[in-house]
Amino acid sequence: MSNMLKGIGASDGVAVAKAYMLIEPDLSFTKQTVEDSEGEVNRLKAALAKATEEITAIRDKAATTLGEEEAQVFDAHLMVLADPEMVSAVESNINDNKVNAESALKEVTDMFIMMFESMEDNPYMQERAADIKDVTKRVISHLLNVKLPNPSMIDEEVIVIAHDLTPSDTAQLDRRFVKAFVTNIGGRTSHSAIMARSLEIPAVVGTMSITDSVVEGQLLAVNGITGEVIVEPTEEEQATVNKAGADYAALKAEWDKLKDAKTVTADGKHFELAANIGTPKDLEGVNNNGGEAVGLYRTEFLYMDSPELPSEDAQFEAYKAVLEGMNGKPVVVRTMDIGGDKELPYLPLPHEMNPFLGYRALRISLVEDDMFRTQLRALLRASVYGQLRIMFPMVATLKEFRAAKAMLEEEKAKLIADGVVIADDIQVGIMIEIPAAAVIADKFAKEVDFFSVGTNDLIQYTMAADRMNERVSYLYQPYNPSILRLIKHVIDSAHAEGKWAGMCGEMAGDQTAVPLLVGLGLDEFSMSATSILKTRSLMKRLDSTKMAELANKAINDCDTAEEVVALVEEYTK
Repeated sequence: MSNMLKGIGASDGVAVAKAYMLIEPDLSFTKQTVEDSEGEVNRLKAALAKATEEITAIRDKAATTLGEEEAQVFDAHLMVLADPEMVSAVESNINDNKVNAESALKEVTDMFIMMFESMEDNPYMQERAADIKDVTKRVISHLLNVKLPNPSMIDEEVIVIAHDLTPSDTAQLDRRFVKAFVTNIGGRTSHSAIMARSLEIPAVVGTMSITDSVVEGQLLAVNGITGEVIVEPTEEEQATVNKAGADYAALKAEWDKLKDAKTVTADGKHFELAANIGTPKDLEGVNNNGGEAVGLYRTEFLYMDSPELPSEDAQFEAYKAVLEGMNGKPVVVRTMDIGGDKELPYLPLPHEMNPFLGYRALRISLVEDDMFRTQLRALLRASVYGQLRIMFPMVATLKEFRAAKAMLEEEKAKLIADGVVIADDIQVGIMIEIPAAAVIADKFAKEVDFFSVGTNDLIQYTMAADRMNERVSYLYQPYNPSILRLIKHVIDSAHAEGKWAGMCGEMAGDQTAVPLLVGLGLDEFSMSATSILKTRSLMKRLDSTKMAELANKAINDCDTAEEVVALVEEYTK
């Protein structure tokens, strides 16, 4: 008997495959007195051997798919398993205290972990503590005969089921085998959803209960377009889902024909369709999907993927690669946006009650200005390789913008004095994601070259509703008249000063929002690369004068987001 769950369709496409449970198993156990110490030592040895075999396999797979460097983490794990000092300490604990292998192991490893973690000024030792934790978990799983999930070892077609997926979990998914994923929590704008769209893996998030409703190996049919997940679908239901997949593929083939077309509305008005990227590797997707620019290059991945602060030269190479890869098309680079839920092991940030409203992004850059100046120098040096636009994130006040711009000017003057050639047409803009900045956009417009509206945060801050919290996710309302009024004010303020306004939040690629944004006169729409052609196809059917009338009505005559959606449907029939 099939059973249907409804979530949020976060990445288009459909899939039918077996469930793979990516959830932490229960590894709890009780301490017991055991007479047969020899038996316990043998259990320990068997578990160590199994763990070694397993990690070796993971290491080899990582080396072939991710490269030798990534595989070195697992070498460290193997060293822990083979450490004679630790193993003999556990064996003595079993023999001397007559305890079961699990508790003997945990007592010894906890002691090592505490010792290493207390060496706060030694990152190497702190990493060893993390290695021991990982390895202990694996050995205990074998002692308890419980399977630890490992996404990198998947070698057949599956649908990954998880409570949530971290960016690193998502990065490990092999697209050949992972046909879709489904989570309990999250929304269209959570990191896992954004990554799913760039990997082109269908995804349904925010189902609340998928991990309780499914067991390993059960057949699932997932529709990432409608947000529906069917557990044990009948043959008829499978056929329906597969047909939806075929229809989607046919639509995609239609969109693909627009790859080299200009983005124009039915009445000939041009808009710029750009892509959001995280690394130079994402450029392939931008060019394959006919992106006219990069509207947001999230540079924090440079920092997150590095074991230490990335050097000026390493950053310069990354920025140069993106600018060259776009062949003279505009590239908006956002300076480092760390904080919130994005942490760096080598930059200890204060523990905060509410990190999203805390010390993050430009607020860190203005304090840790050595780090910021390094990034600015790398950007300035790369500017001659394409059309660079620099954007500061999380700006709340004019004073912050002026301070950041002053640092940019200082570094520019120093480089020029050293004989470095720098482009003379670099635009400098800000992300509008804090309501305070949106409200005085008319003041900012006199001093910046452009605005890019970051709706993911602007909406959560304006509605005072955390976008990751599914209990208040109903308040994440891109079409609420209050949000539309803020966006209109930002666009109008830019245009009054002869500047351009773009949008790099997920709303820019949202098919219900696009007609409204065309009507409001947004100049640049930046989105996941995989949404570009779909949006270009939609814009071809819109008349910009009619959309201006729609936007005007939505802002002045509608009271609720629901009324706005109904109005858009009426105007775009």
